Amino acid sequence: MVLNHQKPHGSSLVTDQNFCCYRGLIMRALTYHGAKDVKVDTVPDPIIEQQDDIILRVTATAICGSDLHLYRGKIPTVEHGDIFGHEFMGIVEETGSAVTSVQKGDRVVIPFVIACGHCFFCDIDLFAACETTNTGRGAIMNKKSIPPGAALFGFSHLYGGIPGGQAEYVRVPKANTGPFKVPGTLSDEKVLFLSDILPTAWQAVTNAGIGKGSSVAIYGAGPVGLMSAACAKMLGAEKIFMVDHHPYRLAYAQETYGVIPINFDEDDDPADTIIRQTPGMRGVDGVVDAVGFEAKGSTTETILATLKLEGSSGKALRQCIAAVRRGGVVSVPGVYAGFIHGFMFGDAFDKGLTFKMGQTHVHRFMPELLEHIEASRLEPEAIITHRMSLEDAAKGYKLFDKKEEDCRKVILTPGNNTIVVPDTDTEALVGVPAAV
Repeated sequence: MVLNHQKPHGSSLVTDQNFCCYRGLIMRALTYHGAKDVKVDTVPDPIIEQQDDIILRVTATAICGSDLHLYRGKIPTVEHGDIFGHEFMGIVEETGSAVTSVQKGDRVVIPFVIACGHCFFCDIDLFAACETTNTGRGAIMNKKSIPPGAALFGFSHLYGGIPGGQAEYVRVPKANTGPFKVPGTLSDEKVLFLSDILPTAWQAVTNAGIGKGSSVAIYGAGPVGLMSAACAKMLGAEKIFMVDHHPYRLAYAQETYGVIPINFDEDDDPADTIIRQTPGMRGVDGVVDAVGFEAKGSTTETILATLKLEGSSGKALRQCIAAVRRGGVVSVPGVYAGFIHGFMFGDAFDKGLTFKMGQTHVHRFMPELLEHIEASRLEPEAIITHRMSLEDAAKGYKLFDKKEEDCRKVILTPGNNTIVVPDTDTEALVGVPAAV
């Protein structure tokens, strides 16, 4: 029997952890309580708020590199008790009266971008620019009167304050546009990253114009950087340089994707090293900045950021501008905020560079990427190193943040769910509740 879960909005955290969490009045979720202070709390269940909402029972969720910006207290307007998580999937538990695209029992992956599907930008497949879903102000400093971009799950009140998916249940708005059905023949781990890091990497690499015979430099060997290497390899890139300072990540990328690794703790000018390995010392065809605003910058940049006189370190971006050939593309999936110290705009002009960047238009890429997964051309699950219960999420954040235990990617399984790997002979539904 499912208990009635309708309740007033804004209910406070429930502290008794012994309550039942099975679709009654309460559930377990990862919540924020200050910089590097997260814990799994008992909180009210989500409810249907709009006619095109669904309630999703989460079967798998992940900790993303951009979640670490929140965890470290680097993103403003994150409030006590906010639920994190924008990489998640599960089973549709309940649907609003206007939902027609999915039904109860469907197994779906949820894009981290919340898009309406019918505004000016959604109509041209720029879903991350959706004009209708974000009640926050967005992150633009010189905003003027333009509407903010799309709301994002679990990513501060700048982006709508929508509770995220590191929880047993989550409300999914705009459910006629977002939820993407996936076959039961593929495990959760194979398809989970369709929610963010795989399409983010795909957009980054295709924006960089990478194809057969191309050369590319990828700055950052985190999950998006690794997925970028996987996509570049599949697309036929001839040379893939990867710059990072964690030896275990570089070693994995070299072994798995055939990258040329460069450790910037040992080489203080990776761009020069890259250029010297390209024909005519021209530089690479495209670069991917998968680091973003928390790049390890100079002492000056560290001081400026501490004093809040600068929004982002520009070190990775300066390296990208230096490493790419004339007429090349700088593709930026890494998150940036505010303004940057030492942005080499004159160099970019002299080289005739193109910059492509921004949040990912996830919905656009999911069908094509699913085909690549089904054909085993992409195996995104290979980067997973840690599988944990949602109850251990705080430990997962610490491991991922500190790069302990050679952590590349953490997957969390809520409640009684289990990640099931399908048999070769039978079609298995992934994420069904364990027997109780």
